[in-house]
Amino acid sequence: MSTSADSVRRTASFSAPGPSRRHVLGAATGAGLALAAGLPAVTEAADLPLLGTYDVVVIGSGAAGMTAALTAAKQGLSCVVVEKAATFGGSAARSGAGVWIPNNPVILAAGVPDTPAKAATYLSAVVGPDVSADRQQAFLGHGPAMISFVMANSPLRFRWMEGYSDYYPELPGGLPNGRSIEPDQLDGNILGAELARLNPSYLTVPSGMVVFSADYKWLTLSAVSAKGAAVATECLARGTKAALLGQKPLTMGQSLAAGLRAGLLDAQVPVWLNTPLSDLFVDNGAVTGAVVTQNGTSGLVRARRGVIVGSGGFEHNAAMRAQYQRQPIGTAWTVGAKENTGDGIRAGERAGAALDLMDDAWWGPAIPLPDQPYFCLAERTLPGGLLVNAAGARFVNEAAPYSDVVHIMYERDAAAPDIPAWLIVDQNYRNRYLFKDVVPTFTFPDAWYTSGAAHKAWTLDALAAAIGVPAAALRTTVSRFNSLARSGKDTDLHRGDSVYDHYYTDPAILPNSCLAPLWLAPYYAFKIVPGDLGTKGGLRTDARARVLRADGSVIPGLYAAGNASAAVMGHSYAGAGSTIGPAMTFGYIAALDIAATA
Repeated sequence: MSTSADSVRRTASFSAPGPSRRHVLGAATGAGLALAAGLPAVTEAADLPLLGTYDVVVIGSGAAGMTAALTAAKQGLSCVVVEKAATFGGSAARSGAGVWIPNNPVILAAGVPDTPAKAATYLSAVVGPDVSADRQQAFLGHGPAMISFVMANSPLRFRWMEGYSDYYPELPGGLPNGRSIEPDQLDGNILGAELARLNPSYLTVPSGMVVFSADYKWLTLSAVSAKGAAVATECLARGTKAALLGQKPLTMGQSLAAGLRAGLLDAQVPVWLNTPLSDLFVDNGAVTGAVVTQNGTSGLVRARRGVIVGSGGFEHNAAMRAQYQRQPIGTAWTVGAKENTGDGIRAGERAGAALDLMDDAWWGPAIPLPDQPYFCLAERTLPGGLLVNAAGARFVNEAAPYSDVVHIMYERDAAAPDIPAWLIVDQNYRNRYLFKDVVPTFTFPDAWYTSGAAHKAWTLDALAAAIGVPAAALRTTVSRFNSLARSGKDTDLHRGDSVYDHYYTDPAILPNSCLAPLWLAPYYAFKIVPGDLGTKGGLRTDARARVLRADGSVIPGLYAAGNASAAVMGHSYAGAGSTIGPAMTFGYIAALDIAATA
């Protein structure tokens, strides 16, 4: 596409004329403020080549952005998606792609006993007063319709993640068998050449296998569980079948992103890769476009009806994390897409938006492996392991929801250092369970040890010395833990009291599948730091996904969804997929609102 000034003049006749003066950078006027912000010194529309004019401009091609663009297109609006990365899919493509949507048609068809009243009661109990009731209701009310819409307008289909409990199933309205769904298998061939531009997964699926998120629970147990072995065989059979059919099988986030992209291809919605947002384009207080960069040159994309910011969080922006979040913090422990540096949040702020929840993230304990952090799910929950702090003491229910574990790490760290913490396991644990992608009994990579992420010793005292905790304290802690494990009741920290605690555990271990003693040398310790799936603070929005100023007024033409907006989950996390479910739903809501007000 040409970006020359002559091209702008030729195409300008196809768009409605506007006022003679339009300001970029929100309230900032003049080259000095622009340069101070690290942006092009551009204040006049005449200074910018026009890259195109659309009804809706969507920033970001993750789950929020692509759902928004698909909805806008099916509402008869012209739309473009501009994406900073060289790939599409964002953090969603990297994820396990759980989607938490109460009362969605997939779970209702499976016989899940959900109701709107149960869902509203549960979400309110989880979120508390941090998020307005109307935003909660907007999510609950539109979520099921969003899933139906996506299935009707893309090749995506979904599966119930049966047994993956809500994270607080004991709360009123909570469901012990879960509400979460995940994408079904998709053949990547439907994307043709576009498949090469799909953002890769965070974890590589074992070669020759087709694996769903819900399978990992059992693959972890495949060496000691008949069902685990059966699930592994089923995953291999799916892979073999796909290979024989000449398919390129996709699951999890790869399936979600590919399915949404296929929907956009069918709807003829362009996705411009390598096109980062520089700023929003503001005309008399209303957002009417976006300034983006293509091939090193700034250009303007005009939006007749609205701009939807779905550009992700700020997890890879060290300055923003230092400004808003507690120490120790950084960019090395997140598994979010590397392009997520808060561009959309900062642009919205310059346009006058208020920010919320900037101190929080979609936290989870992570092991800082030398190649990339490993978001630790099953490993810290399986029986035969415990978490200790710098004092060599347990401090948290290891099987609690992952966001809660990190919240506790930060809350306690100043008084009793919990960052880093250490996951302690023994050889019996290693003989039984998959750890990341290392099969039972196999040795860990040398790089894990040389980096300090893992330690191994033949006695607890030697292990304590290696990780710098008091040996006597560690021995006492393990002895106490072992006695609790043998009794089957964790009276100290209540591991196993919640149904959720038992999801990533070993049902063969009795009387409590969460608890087993450590007794077989050698012993292992893994460094645990506050990792995350992405940040959860961002632009303040209302129930219609419209971006708000600090006084509660709406910034005309500006919408936000996903991790660029403050999460509808507040400081909590209702269930697996509480990131993607609301992201897709508020992208859908934003596009519907633009269409309704057009």
